[in-house]
Amino acid sequence: MSFTESLGDIIARDRSGMLAAADHWERVRLGDIASVVNGFPFPSNNFTPDRGVPLLRIRDVRSDRTEAFFDGDVEEAYLVRAGELVVGMDGDFHAALWRGPRAALNQRVCKIVPDETLYSVKLLAYILPGYLNAINQATSSITVKHLSSRTVGDIPLPIPPRKEQDRLVAAIEEHLSRLDAAVAGLKRVLLQLSRYRAAVLKAAVEGGLAPTGTGRSEEDGLPTGWRWETVVTLAERVDYGTSAKTAEAGDIPVLRMGNIREGTLVLESLRYLPANHREFPDLLLQAGDVLFNRTNSAELVGKSAVYRGHPYPCSFASYLIRVRLRPDCLPEFFAAVLNSVYGRRWIGEVVSQQVGQANVSGGKLKNFRIPLPPQNVQRLIIAEMERCFSLAVAVEGQVASGLMRAQRLRRSVLRRAFEGKLAPHDPDDEPASVLVERIQTGRAAAPIKPRRPRRVGAR
Repeated sequence: MSFTESLGDIIARDRSGMLAAADHWERVRLGDIASVVNGFPFPSNNFTPDRGVPLLRIRDVRSDRTEAFFDGDVEEAYLVRAGELVVGMDGDFHAALWRGPRAALNQRVCKIVPDETLYSVKLLAYILPGYLNAINQATSSITVKHLSSRTVGDIPLPIPPRKEQDRLVAAIEEHLSRLDAAVAGLKRVLLQLSRYRAAVLKAAVEGGLAPTGTGRSEEDGLPTGWRWETVVTLAERVDYGTSAKTAEAGDIPVLRMGNIREGTLVLESLRYLPANHREFPDLLLQAGDVLFNRTNSAELVGKSAVYRGHPYPCSFASYLIRVRLRPDCLPEFFAAVLNSVYGRRWIGEVVSQQVGQANVSGGKLKNFRIPLPPQNVQRLIIAEMERCFSLAVAVEGQVASGLMRAQRLRRSVLRRAFEGKLAPHDPDDEPASVLVERIQTGRAAAPIKPRRPRRVGAR
């Protein structure tokens, strides 16, 4: 559905500060200082993965590249260049300065081209998201929310004196550049944590997390006391989950591939089956069952986690394989082998592609060979893995808190900017009221009214 509420009412009840305006500023319709250019419905039969003009679609608005190209003619009016402001007209109404190459503006995306003698495009890029977010929250929808260019043009923007706009942008960028550097540092920590986990798993499989005796066997290269075993000899059963249609509510939760993250089960977005489902109790999980993701993108196939009895009863979906092990192989060690670089290498060797998805069958999984230490060594390895991973989780919590604080600080910087408290007000500047008078007397550039391309087809 589209937006029907009064923009004035939304601004009046705003408590976020994102729609504020300093006392010495004025307000002006966005359409009076900028052109709103709607994208064109380029024919999809000319879309290509790598040939032609990059095609800017809604999913690309906040990126620096496009996922598709258009192999055909594109009129100048529908081209977007780096630094131009683009807005997604469906979904969450994201806005951003385009950071990619010259691209064709697809339907349901618009570009906003301000007259920069009146309004800084950079300032507009900071101010506009708050209004689009408020409009999004006030737009009811059963399916996808829609934004019209008319609504965009009617947004009552705060307009500071033109010279103050540049000072304001400089002040915002100074504060946010430091904040962005801190956020980039936190994200690097997350990347290092991912590498740390991989290193822990590698050490676990190679015997680096527990005493390995006097050395390694010359015959098989394993630490003393370890042996090679296949899943078929270690498992009591290897079977696929249910393909039955699940519901948002019911009796028995059904774990799916999205519930496996970083080697653990995340009990979110669960689906359910009734307790009298015909495949129960055969497909009910037992504590210690290992769940193996058999299909998805190549990087997710093979990701595994151990079910430890919660929630109970519980089942699993057909894209997962359940491995129930014999007592001499502990589930956490087995899952660690699958998630390690050793397991990833094996998956890369046996994976098959089916309609764009990678797949590892239960039969291939049965033939997987793992380096198996004695059970007491497995326990030592598992305990050391848990200690290392608990440290990683603690650091992740600190990083998450830091990222949330950075988000709050970003909003605080913008709120102070829009309240007129971030950059100095110079009484010698041309007042905003005079700027608005010039706009109202027609000195603003006329809006672009693009013609439909006469010819849009393959080159």
